[in-house]
Amino acid sequence: MKVALGLALALAIGVACRLAAIPLPAPPLLIGALLVLAMTLGYVVTDRYAAHRVARTKPLCGGPSGKTDGALP
Repeated sequence: MKVALGLALALAIGVACRLAAIPLPAPPLLIGALLVLAMTLGYVVTDRYAAHRVARTKPLCGGPSGKTDGALP
């Protein structure tokens, strides 16, 4: 759903820029466009992978006081 919404937003921005006759806020070369694509795919893959991982080091994270719960389980 996020990817479809992102593509729709990108298309809307492209159309608005074309109608307003302002430069597109994107790299003009193929290598720049591939860089943007690679960053987007990296973000999507990381988001999917990180969302399903168990937080194994959560007990080592300090709260507002900075104190931790102890060692790893």
